[in-house]
Amino acid sequence: MQASPNTLPPHFWLLFPVLFLGAWALVSLFLSSLSGWWILARRFATVLQASGEIKTAGPFFYAIYLRLWTHYSSVVRITSANDALYVSVLLLFRIGHPPLRIPWNEIRFSRTKYFWRRYVVLTLGLEEQIPMRISERMARKLGIMERVTNESLPIE
Repeated sequence: MQASPNTLPPHFWLLFPVLFLGAWALVSLFLSSLSGWWILARRFATVLQASGEIKTAGPFFYAIYLRLWTHYSSVVRITSANDALYVSVLLLFRIGHPPLRIPWNEIRFSRTKYFWRRYVVLTLGLEEQIPMRISERMARKLGIMERVTNESLPIE
């Protein structure tokens, strides 16, 4: 008796979750490498939580852009604390994206425009120089606009 071409082999349901999770992990690792997150993680990966006076934005309703305009929409949480900027992704997307703690002295600020939108550019890591573009609204919510004067935020 021959199986119908429309039926799936029984082992498919065993292999599908493994293949799906493997593809998920590979895509996440690829994005981490492409965006520069992995480069930042070599020096700034942390398990510490922000403490003291903090301001948080995200993950929902915010998008950030890293190197090569890689887009992270509604998955990244940024926390501004007195000592550093803390950046993390939702647990579901954590493969290749460990939480980061970047001290303020390792961040340079500028502004840019892309079409009609204005962004604040945080260049992360003095050695790595990975750009992170966030909206001005997000920068205000995090208190970043208060950290620097308008003179130090020229439009690129």
